[in-house]
Amino acid sequence: MKTIINRDFTRLWYGQAVSKVGDYVFNTTLVLWIATKLGNGKSWAPIAVSGVLISGLLAMFAIAPAAGVFADRWNRKRTMLRMDAVRSVLVGGLAIVSFLPADKLPVGIWLTVIYAVVFAVNAAGTFFGPSRMAVVPDVVNGPEEIAKAAGITQSTDALAGMIGPPLAAPLLFAAGVQWAIIINALSYVVSFLAIRSVPIPDNAPTAKAIAESGFWTEFKAGLAFFARTRVLIVVIVSACIANFGGQAMNTLDVFFTTQNLHSAPKLYGLLGMAAGAGAIAGGLLSTRAVARIGTVNTVWTTVGASGILILVYARQTSIWAAIPIVFAGLLPIGMANAAFEPLVIQVTPRAMLGRVVSVLMPFISVTQLGSTVLIGWLMSTVMLHFHTDVAGLHMGPIDTMFTITGLLFVLAGFYAFVMLPRKDTAVPSNQLDASAL
Repeated sequence: MKTIINRDFTRLWYGQAVSKVGDYVFNTTLVLWIATKLGNGKSWAPIAVSGVLISGLLAMFAIAPAAGVFADRWNRKRTMLRMDAVRSVLVGGLAIVSFLPADKLPVGIWLTVIYAVVFAVNAAGTFFGPSRMAVVPDVVNGPEEIAKAAGITQSTDALAGMIGPPLAAPLLFAAGVQWAIIINALSYVVSFLAIRSVPIPDNAPTAKAIAESGFWTEFKAGLAFFARTRVLIVVIVSACIANFGGQAMNTLDVFFTTQNLHSAPKLYGLLGMAAGAGAIAGGLLSTRAVARIGTVNTVWTTVGASGILILVYARQTSIWAAIPIVFAGLLPIGMANAAFEPLVIQVTPRAMLGRVVSVLMPFISVTQLGSTVLIGWLMSTVMLHFHTDVAGLHMGPIDTMFTITGLLFVLAGFYAFVMLPRKDTAVPSNQLDASAL
């Protein structure tokens, strides 16, 4: 296997790449299973499908803040290994249950089991994610390699999003739901074996230090550090503004394809492929951008540039013109997403990374959920028959929402430009003061 950055990061990356593809297969399989099998032809099927998303979000909200404290307390390598083992057992257990004929259990029991597994798997992920991010500086050398690792990770996540969902449908309908779920269980095994072979230094504080600080003291210290660190506040505000707008596009893009681009629904997938390709390219190019203009400048310029491209996208009437614009628009978004991780690492003491990441994740998730709910309500009520002319341009409901999205991205980029320090700010990777405990 070809080495990426170094042998240790390559193994860490390989395990996570396989696991990510498995996650996408798993989530898509559950959605298809509920929609086409358990809830086929039922009026409650859309609500049942949304329960998968809600279960994952509930785990994020309920567990992530506490998980951040323990991610900082526990040995990070052992935490990742345990969470992979837990997720493999949970998903494997669901696979075993799924061998039962669907009519052997009431639909309510099936849905309860599915939601419980999704909740538990995502809860384990709130421990795994912060720990994995915190070990990156242990397996690469210096800020440049951290930025490169973040870019590779971002591109890999985007590629997994392109590979996983198309695999789920043929697996489900050709081999059965059991085998699609088993693939995800095995992906956690691959991740476990890959991480186990990576030498990672022990980060856990002493038992005496833990006993002296206490859970609530550490939890409040993490929140206080986040609140007084301007860069982190700017990151979370910018990310939430951009994610609020981005989620609106995810919700409405299929309707934009058929109504504004005047294309058949089957061509909608081309836009998704262009978006995925742009995100992959952006993640890979982020390293060069960070090296040339710095992490801070990369964040605000790419967020702002993507907003301008979204404004252009909103005015398109042909899918063939829209495809290259989608690619170009996702390229700076991929660069921005890849730049956020090294920026957070730069300003956060290693002993607090778990808590900081566990504050960021729920905020972004609730923003995406709120955007989905609000956009759905607006498009069904206020914007249902909206039409107007602005400066000679006709504005319908969907392109108006996309224009607002583009303006939100520009606003997020401008806010980051004004509020972020002009130069990158770094905290020594080995910093550990009293507030970190």
